[in-house]
Amino acid sequence: MGRHAGGPWLSKRGRWRLTALLAALACGLGLLFTVGLGGRSGDRATRDGRAALGWGFTHTKYSADRGEDGARRTAAELLSATPVPQNQHIMGWGADNPEPRPGSYNFTELDRRVALMRRTGATPVLTLCCAPDWMKGGGEQTDWSQRSLERAPERAHYKDFARLAGVVAKRYPDVHHFIVWNELKGFYDESRKRWDYEGYTELYNLVYEEVRRQRDDVLIGGPYVVMDSNSPGSASNASSLQGAWGVVDQRALDALAYWNRHKAGADFVVVDGSSYTRDGSLLLPDEFRATQKFADVTAWLKSATGLPVWWAEWYVEPPDAQDNRAGWTEQRRVAVQATAMMQMARSGVAAAFYWNPESDTGACPGCLWSSTELSGGGTGLPMMELVSRFGRVFPPGADMRRPVVEGDGVQALASGRAMLVVNTQDHGVSVRVDGRGVSLGAYEVRWLA
Repeated sequence: MGRHAGGPWLSKRGRWRLTALLAALACGLGLLFTVGLGGRSGDRATRDGRAALGWGFTHTKYSADRGEDGARRTAAELLSATPVPQNQHIMGWGADNPEPRPGSYNFTELDRRVALMRRTGATPVLTLCCAPDWMKGGGEQTDWSQRSLERAPERAHYKDFARLAGVVAKRYPDVHHFIVWNELKGFYDESRKRWDYEGYTELYNLVYEEVRRQRDDVLIGGPYVVMDSNSPGSASNASSLQGAWGVVDQRALDALAYWNRHKAGADFVVVDGSSYTRDGSLLLPDEFRATQKFADVTAWLKSATGLPVWWAEWYVEPPDAQDNRAGWTEQRRVAVQATAMMQMARSGVAAAFYWNPESDTGACPGCLWSSTELSGGGTGLPMMELVSRFGRVFPPGADMRRPVVEGDGVQALASGRAMLVVNTQDHGVSVRVDGRGVSLGAYEVRWLA
């Protein structure tokens, strides 16, 4: 993860000069408010709304393109019933090395994932990460270790990666949305203790220009920086973007600012992050109110860049030592996730992708469907119901309001289609929502007509 100004007595010539001056001033102010940090705005995306994809998910190592035939069919039917945007990386997370040798391509695995997205009616998104080994100083043998996969291409191979991105864009003409790289992986400069945002932006611009050269119908965004935060009052790389939930790392905002000023263009800005702090994984003031961070960061990004905001990943449950999030009950997990999504929806997020932690075993906390590797798998789980229904009821631009809640510990959000009510407490409650009596169990998430 990672990121952030005459009068009637003037002569005709004088009035003309004043008019020109005012026009220039208005233009300058427009750019100031639109661009914020100094970059060029995504006029095409803002104009036609194509960046507003809404609520979807990212495929990871295991997904519904592999496994038992019956389970795969069940999962495909689930995904087809309410299609949502689906995101896939071009290498890793279920996709093989797309170019193991210069000019020699292998898209078998990526083709299968894209075929799944097509078959289930999804709006497909591709994340242009990661890079083949030979672009990172290795050879033709693919090293799938995390350390190797997360290395950035060497600067001498930036153009090679851009060419690969162009090949991918041409291969999948029905994919219109591309994210450049993932979490600035490999771009942290240990010597300077900050992100190498100059290197990332150079790579981004080469990719942007090459993909746009191949296709003029695509939308592209970055920098996919992690909006890490420390505890309130922390003096370590503290920024002005802060709240009761913590303080965002200034180095993430520096990376965003540089990219925004120097990017060749962008149709949306991409980030990810968690509601817990980096120091001690604290959830402040608690796990539900910590989700205010997503709304505050989204508002800052919109003001600073003038671009539609995408969350490529978001997390609400602290991980264990193995980076697993399995310490909460599924009810509690879904309730906190629902609250986070409500925060993002109210703040005007254009797209958000749930990182689907699928596995090849029976137990899978937070997964969208049961494993297709198992007979009888592929059935929907509570998070799938939340993501798909939330996308239908609260799409980008929907007219949303906060219902009047009489009672403590309940969050609610409504649109013209339905109302979502969440009990944020570990015990049952009875409240009134817009005058209607509602009784909720511990951490219950309920949809009301």
